[in-house]
Amino acid sequence: MLKGFKNFLMRGDLVTIAVGLVIALAFSTLIKAFTDFVINPIVSRFQGGESMGLGWQLGDDGNQATYLDLGQFISALIYFIIFMAVVYFLIVVPYKHYQARRGVKAFGEPGPVKTCPACLSEDLPAAASKCLHCATEQPPTTSTVAPTV
Repeated sequence: MLKGFKNFLMRGDLVTIAVGLVIALAFSTLIKAFTDFVINPIVSRFQGGESMGLGWQLGDDGNQATYLDLGQFISALIYFIIFMAVVYFLIVVPYKHYQARRGVKAFGEPGPVKTCPACLSEDLPAAASKCLHCATEQPPTTSTVAPTV
């Protein structure tokens, strides 16, 4: 039982995912600090005056619970965009390049699909001869290939 668990943990794809998550968490902390201590003061400054930030007070003055803080939302949006860009350019792109060198296509486009005429499921591979959901026979696909000149 322990040998099977060890084999599960040592699979290449699981280790790759674990490393990617640790790197993403580290970048998340760094980007969160950037938005909290650089972006938030800049966005809050646009409100000006004695305000708590960029937004409106909906209830009693000074009550944080009734303050509609658009600055925090803008900051979270900037955080999300920066974080997704970092994950894409520092994790996904190098991983795709590494897998391509190994001859494996990672994050490729999905193959062509067709719709089952019996149950109308739309996720059947184009080359399927039976439906995954209702097991009905599928008509053969006819591909029209334009002749090359």
